[in-house]
Amino acid sequence: MEQFDFTIIQKTLPNAPGIYKYYGAQQNLLYIGKAKNIRKRVSSYFTKSNHSFKTHELVKQIRHIEFTIVQSEHDALLLENALIKEFKPRYNIELKDDKTYPYIVIKKEDFPRVFLTRRKINDGSEYIGPFTSAAKVRDLLEFIKQHIPLRNCSLNLSDNNIKKGKYKVCLEYHLGNCKGPCVGLQQADDYAMGVDQIRHVMKGNLSGIIAQYKIKQQQYITDLAFEKADMMQQKINSLKNYRSSSVVVSPRLGDLDVFAMATADDQIIVSFLAVRNGTITNSGTNAFRLKIEEEEAEILSQAIIYFQTLYSSDAKELVIPVNIEFGFKDYHLTIPKAGEKKKLLEMAQTNADYLIAEINRKKRLYLEDNEYVNDGLLPKVMEALSLYQLPTHIECFDNSNFQGAYPVSAMVCYKNGLPSKKDYRHFKVETVEGINDFATMKEAVGRRYKRLIEEKSPLPQLVIIDGGKGQLGSAMAAIQELGLSGKMTLVGLAKNVEEIFFPGDQESLKLEFNSDVLKFIRSIRDEVHRYGITFHRKIRSKGTFKNELEGINGIGKKTAFELLNHFRSVKNIRSATIEELTELIGNQKLIVISLGILSAIIDNVPLVAATQGMYSLAEFPKDHPFWLFIAYCTGTGGSILIIGSAAGVAAMGITKIEFFWYIKKISLWALLGYLSGAMVFIAMNWS
Repeated sequence: MEQFDFTIIQKTLPNAPGIYKYYGAQQNLLYIGKAKNIRKRVSSYFTKSNHSFKTHELVKQIRHIEFTIVQSEHDALLLENALIKEFKPRYNIELKDDKTYPYIVIKKEDFPRVFLTRRKINDGSEYIGPFTSAAKVRDLLEFIKQHIPLRNCSLNLSDNNIKKGKYKVCLEYHLGNCKGPCVGLQQADDYAMGVDQIRHVMKGNLSGIIAQYKIKQQQYITDLAFEKADMMQQKINSLKNYRSSSVVVSPRLGDLDVFAMATADDQIIVSFLAVRNGTITNSGTNAFRLKIEEEEAEILSQAIIYFQTLYSSDAKELVIPVNIEFGFKDYHLTIPKAGEKKKLLEMAQTNADYLIAEINRKKRLYLEDNEYVNDGLLPKVMEALSLYQLPTHIECFDNSNFQGAYPVSAMVCYKNGLPSKKDYRHFKVETVEGINDFATMKEAVGRRYKRLIEEKSPLPQLVIIDGGKGQLGSAMAAIQELGLSGKMTLVGLAKNVEEIFFPGDQESLKLEFNSDVLKFIRSIRDEVHRYGITFHRKIRSKGTFKNELEGINGIGKKTAFELLNHFRSVKNIRSATIEELTELIGNQKLIVISLGILSAIIDNVPLVAATQGMYSLAEFPKDHPFWLFIAYCTGTGGSILIIGSAAGVAAMGITKIEFFWYIKKISLWALLGYLSGAMVFIAMNWS
């Protein structure tokens, strides 16, 4: 391929700030960069001899250069950022984190609703955020709900609809969570003040709200409305407590953004903290993948633009770890040496370092993605075990039993070096009699790959058998019977000496104990052991009495406990008639269902108290599903008739529900729902 002769155009490049674009042979955009001096920056790509491999590859592909002159480095940075987002050139940095962040939206409508969303719609609504934690947003909204009453309904509260009296106040009004704008009890300007207070809360500025509340409190005191004054004091205390529970640094700091960086090979992690009025109000951490050799300062400049755009930040002071030429004249850059800003920087650095540590941990096992799989550990496994193909699909088998009893097998699956837990499998032994670990392994392996053949699913490249030559030989026999010899590689890992055996070989393969390959294989072996023993313990705990009862008709796993509690022994259960068993179990459930129907007219508290006297804790322990069934029936049955609960009676009074209307329209459906739920509960707990 003909090399690009940079010297021809070198002198035509301007000594001015701007952006430059590199194009390939097919006019494909390779890279977009910014520069304070375009000629000097572009020349450095063609005159330096110590480039990284990726940068060297980029330069080899350049066939055409374009540039755009701008007024300042500030403009160049903004233009570069916008173009990278739009065109996503191959060699530019890549933002790896693509999660959808939660926002708090203030809807553009009459009496705006305020709620959590993950979708930004261009409808004129105001979006506050994003936030890194949905739980944090929900806590914030709950806090706002307690102090700033706003509607949560979706009614169209136009002036015309309100004047026509189309709506009635709901339960939220009576609970104090809404001031009733739907019926004209709250005016638009008062509602707008509440929305404005929310904006202040979002920014961590609670001082203004507390000041407003203190003014109102003083007015109430003047008017001798002491109860209202006390309520206002409670709100003030709550706001102060909320502020103190946040990460408060110092009110003197004002508004600033903090950035820290950490590096892992071709990635730079940038951590961000937003500080408003001395309180950390938001944070974020993202990874930028480097496609070519780039300076940390350049990445940090782009990260600042990214975070400030993402979080709609208007802070003009930036706390950073290294000096950069940011190009924004109205910004103040601080590299702290001590004090509170230094502590903030260290906090951000801790977040960045943690993510780097996680990345490095994954890289040590090469478990992050296909790029690391292809470059790292799996090729080493392929080489160490002399495999003919890269083991991107690995399966491992293990047997578990208790003194020969309750034998089970387990299989775990790894794809691209990562556990694929949806592909894990358990095997209950079906064909093996007595203690026979070899036959158990043969059955499990045979069933697994017979199933894959039938489903036409891909086979693994490597199968690991937890055991020595005996287990490995049995697994190989199953493979041969299925006609799969040569289509996958089987190895055995001896439990004690950590040696690897191949079928038919007399000598084992001894790898270095601390080698990456052996560590990886051992980690897979440990995972199948954990998975298998968990299943085995479950089967064993059931088997202590289940096998004794499985011959009795109509007995499920939980019903068996009830029978043992009542009859005291398996022998007595066996001698009981079907009628006796049915009467014991069936009558109890029928009585409880009847109690639920009765709770439609009688308060459920005395009903529950009565059942506690009817049945003992010795017969039904406190965590027994029988008590949950009582709770379901007595708690739900009251809905059949609205008068069956205090809440229903209150709802009748507040919302003007007529009793006979409820019977005609709701009761039948409530009864059917109640009975259906009871049947589902019985099926889930006593089947």
